Amino acid sequence: MAVFAVRTAKGPSWDQARGPREQRFWEEHGDFADQLVERGVILIGGPIASDDEEDIALLAVEAPDEGAARAVFDADPWTVHGVFRVKDVRAWSLWLDGRSR
Repeated sequence: MAVFAVRTAKGPSWDQARGPREQRFWEEHGDFADQLVERGVILIGGPIASDDEEDIALLAVEAPDEGAARAVFDADPWTVHGVFRVKDVRAWSLWLDGRSR
């Protein structure tokens, strides 16, 4: 299975006056993401610093191909309600991985 770097960004329903954990559907989004981690789909992920104020997070996603990596987030409550969107997906060859220590 391949690994992809998935960057998410604010969607049209992102409330600029609120932080990430204060956005609508935060709990549902968190539960959805936790399930992806439990299933081994999301390997690592979290908020990312960026020069682009629209960027939210960077995630390592295991999927058969780029389309499947994008589709992972189709049912995420934040995607469904336009709070965030998948900004880009890139194949990522993980040559170094210290998580197994």
